[in-house]
Amino acid sequence: MAERITLEELIDLLLEKEELISGTLSAPFEKSSPSKIVVRPVKQKGILLYQFEEHSGEQVFHRNLSKNDCLTRLLEVIPRFKQTCLYSSQADYQILVNRKRLITILKHSPTKEAQSLEHNRKKNYLLKEGEEIPFLIHLGIMTPKGKVIPSKMDKFRQINRFLEIIDDILPQLEKDQVIRIVDFGCGKAYLTFAVYHFLQEVKKLQIVLTGVDLKEQVISDCQKLAKELGYDRNLFFIPGDIGHYHPESNVDLMISLHACDTATDAALEKAVRWKARVILSVPCCQHELYSQVQNDALQPLLKHGILKERFASLATDAARAQLLEIMDYEVQVLEFIDVEHTPKNLLIRAHKRLKPIQSPIPLQCYQAFKEALKISPCLERLLNISLLV
Repeated sequence: MAERITLEELIDLLLEKEELISGTLSAPFEKSSPSKIVVRPVKQKGILLYQFEEHSGEQVFHRNLSKNDCLTRLLEVIPRFKQTCLYSSQADYQILVNRKRLITILKHSPTKEAQSLEHNRKKNYLLKEGEEIPFLIHLGIMTPKGKVIPSKMDKFRQINRFLEIIDDILPQLEKDQVIRIVDFGCGKAYLTFAVYHFLQEVKKLQIVLTGVDLKEQVISDCQKLAKELGYDRNLFFIPGDIGHYHPESNVDLMISLHACDTATDAALEKAVRWKARVILSVPCCQHELYSQVQNDALQPLLKHGILKERFASLATDAARAQLLEIMDYEVQVLEFIDVEHTPKNLLIRAHKRLKPIQSPIPLQCYQAFKEALKISPCLERLLNISLLV
């Protein structure tokens, strides 16, 4: 049923009576707009706010607004989307916007019930809080009764976020045979143990996972823990660096988290040589291009050290992603962890194409990018990309 009410009156009514359960804005008119916006009420320290979750490409941005700011924001963005659904405790409202930006409001029977407004409500993690998970207990993240230690909650969230990424890439792997995984720079191996537990114990897949790190004592401790957990048949830890590691057979999944500067490039080069089905890499300390990047038009940016450092870091990862595309990988650059949990990290996720694209465009794009910034990235040299020209 069409409602004889203005958009402002409707939103003001829902907010004033605190009846809004959630809202979804979809099908934007312009490509520059977020692909989707979700809004929901939350409470922080007893204060009612409205959380906006804006989806742009592979990224999701969150911000919390007051009631008045929420009203202003909704009035601003709703006309930019073809459809908006606002769900309240009394009714559902469907807001349709045509090409001329004329708005029609349809009222339907309510379909949703109010949820808890607590901002930090319990999330449905892949590794469940409350379950006794041996490796988390041994690593001091959980108590023997399965309770996450409060000071380790960020690490627990990080582990679960990474396992979500692992879960996403499983369709790219052959699950009817042994999956061989290498984790370069595994460190204390929180995520290495998590991946093993998730794939071997939860998903019941056959895997062989090897963690590699320069620190011999750390590797010794990890191998000891693997034995205590009964994981040592298929989980191994080897001391050494990326450049000198040679697997006995092909690697299906290469993981490289926080390998410093060009060590990330060494790991990516190894994965490409092995024809790894999937690559997951979180780069760190990208210093290489800082002293190289030059562009007269970008001087307002490059003359400031902190801006140049961030730009050079992003340019490094952009070059890496493009070089992987040239080598017949489909690539995405994702945000690894929400900034509220740990410092923001970018994750390069790549999977091998079943068929080469046989197009010069990726190489041409890379050459134009390289020439514009006057850079010579390490990964290009390692892969001998110049031989493809």
